[in-house]
Amino acid sequence: MAPTHILSAYDEELKYLSRRISEMGGLAEEMCSDALRALINSDTGLAQKVISDDVILDQAEREIQDKAILTIAKRQPMAADLREIVGTLRIAADLERVGDLGKNIAKRVIAVQGSGVPRKLARGLEHLSDLALVQLKEVLDVFANRSAEKAEAIRIRDEEIDAMYTSLFRELLTYMMEDPRNITPCTHLLFCAKNIERIGDHATNIAETIYYMKTGSQPEGDRPKDDSSNTLGAITK
Repeated sequence: MAPTHILSAYDEELKYLSRRISEMGGLAEEMCSDALRALINSDTGLAQKVISDDVILDQAEREIQDKAILTIAKRQPMAADLREIVGTLRIAADLERVGDLGKNIAKRVIAVQGSGVPRKLARGLEHLSDLALVQLKEVLDVFANRSAEKAEAIRIRDEEIDAMYTSLFRELLTYMMEDPRNITPCTHLLFCAKNIERIGDHATNIAETIYYMKTGSQPEGDRPKDDSSNTLGAITK
């Protein structure tokens, strides 16, 4: 949990930042979930809602930035307090980017409308999305309790999402090679899959930030990666 202070106004400022991060996280989760559902079901109305919600997420990040800067200026925090505020700024930036990725998926709903998403590919996208969204939800829960151990465990699990993305990437390439008519819709789906994989990366970023907030140090060792799509000539980077 965030440190407590004799000065109640200072405590309230830190609690405000934590509360706004939780609200941003909830909206970012919803946007990504809705974006994938819109893609699978060709629901342009739901896609438009996701695109509109991005404005709310952007505004929340700006409010957190303003409050954090004001708190630093007024309180001149040190040690754990400074890590708390700087960590909040980093997490807000990651959540804003998660919202952008959800919006990007939603924007492709119209592009693939009419061509449909093959059921096998839909299952792959849903599985990849489930992995990424569970990771995002769990890391937001860890933010509430500041467990360095759980944050590290989430960081290590990022390779599961990478492996699933690589598998889906190969499958999409196969569809494109089998029938040239699949090239355009599958290219859009490749971008969607990459966006989902990036959501997992941002969840991992948040886990690393929580670890830093709690311990004052960065996690040891390189982040585990199992994404070989670049060696396959990936066009979605």
